[in-house]
Amino acid sequence: MARKAMIVKAQRKPKFSTRKVNRCKLCGRPRGYIRKFQMCRLCFRKFASEGLIPGITKSSW
Repeated sequence: MARKAMIVKAQRKPKFSTRKVNRCKLCGRPRGYIRKFQMCRLCFRKFASEGLIPGITKSSW
């Protein structure tokens, strides 16, 4: 779980645009971020397996 202070800090507008940190909207995790869905890989996997993300299915071959 991400620290509350770091989540709040990431939400503020940075002085320079390149300093923006992408964080998961659900848990606040900074690593493994998927831009298209605005969430980390862990939350993405959980929501996709539960069928809560439309158009995403578990692949099998």
